[in-house]
Amino acid sequence: MTACSDFLQLQPEYEINENSFYKNANDFETALIGNYAGLQGLHNTSITYLGDLTTDNAEIRWTSPSTAETEFDEMNPTAANGYLGSIWTTCFATVSRSNNILTRLESADIAEARKKQFRGEALFLRAYAYFYMVRIFGELPLVEVAFRSPNEIMEYDMSRKPVSEIYGLIERDLTEAATLLTGVSGLSKSRASSGAAKTLLGKAYLTQKKYQEAATVLKEIIDSNAYTLESNYGKLFTNGNDELPESVFEIKYLSGNVGEGNGFSAIFTPARFDMAIFPNNMQGSGRVLPTPEVAAAYETGDKRRPVSISDSVRLVTGKYEKELYGLKFVDFTTGVQGDGGINYTSLRYADVLLMYAEAVNETDQASVAQTYINLVRTRAGLPDLSGLTKEEIRLALEKERQLEFLLEGHRWFDLVRTGRLQAVMNAYFASKGLAFTVADHEVIMPIPLREIDINPNLGQNDGY
Repeated sequence: MTACSDFLQLQPEYEINENSFYKNANDFETALIGNYAGLQGLHNTSITYLGDLTTDNAEIRWTSPSTAETEFDEMNPTAANGYLGSIWTTCFATVSRSNNILTRLESADIAEARKKQFRGEALFLRAYAYFYMVRIFGELPLVEVAFRSPNEIMEYDMSRKPVSEIYGLIERDLTEAATLLTGVSGLSKSRASSGAAKTLLGKAYLTQKKYQEAATVLKEIIDSNAYTLESNYGKLFTNGNDELPESVFEIKYLSGNVGEGNGFSAIFTPARFDMAIFPNNMQGSGRVLPTPEVAAAYETGDKRRPVSISDSVRLVTGKYEKELYGLKFVDFTTGVQGDGGINYTSLRYADVLLMYAEAVNETDQASVAQTYINLVRTRAGLPDLSGLTKEEIRLALEKERQLEFLLEGHRWFDLVRTGRLQAVMNAYFASKGLAFTVADHEVIMPIPLREIDINPNLGQNDGY
């Protein structure tokens, strides 16, 4: 074996290499689109399972659930849970890709306006990933650099940092992103915008109980008149829900392209071989189905009920049988599992209104809070609330959010934010005669075992 100085080619012409990439605006555009694409998998299963299956919103109704699914359904998560591992991996991949873009933008020879846009989008995506992770796992490694070699990774401080430091990064990223993206127009709602950055910032403030800060930034969104409630609630979750006026930030899915569709059609529908609601009589999986309790929680006349939950399923015999299942994001035009073409709206204007109501209620403005709750209730065909106390509004908001965002992955995060997870879930389990309980340490999830095996210095959250 001998070595030559001119034999080995380090930059094959048919491969993208970092020495030839990140040179022009098209390169950064490509890198950003790839980063957004990672969010498809995050919301396709993992966040849906965590956000709803862990709560009184949903339950598994099929004979062979996985261990990870059962753990969520019984609120008994372990460090080996594959969905938690997937969330960790996907979110840190998003952070890494964002850091790659941010680092290379500094020296890129592209127009300043495009550079600001790309930086704003990358900051939003990094904050988006960290916001999910900090609420789920608590303390985290804080990474703001792009690594160029294994040695740099080994030398970097990968210890977990306090939650306050993680939120500090999230707030800085989103505040800057909102400024950089102000005035940027023509982008799809599947791309970051100033409104999306402010909405996520308001949610981050609310989660930390920074109510005045949350109220200020959320009111800016309301006063911008950039978004309105969609008059037809069901339109938000059916085919053709692209770019609706209520959408602030959405995750695009496309039917007919391998790997670009979503799995909601199977996840939210019954695990029946005799079902005839899809082409080719495709079978559902029964993994995340509405509970009888949430189905009964709607007020009489609530327009959201018939477009969120079905009470019966049509069989191949032509008859109907009583069966609760979800309708949101279910693509009834596809006969292939994992091929749904309906977009998931991660941030929408109804959330802005209800978060603002929560923030002002906590700053002792009960009457103002009711005004904004009633905007959402009016769309649902329900009467206005009035004369409620601060505590009564808290409970009214809890119920309103549960029904407004059913099967959208919000419930677990909402109950943790308001400190109500244990009270609500322990009462729910007791009412069903189940011995399950949510322990004190289970208000956050365990660090995935695989990550601790790779880096033992991460440690584990207390109680796991």
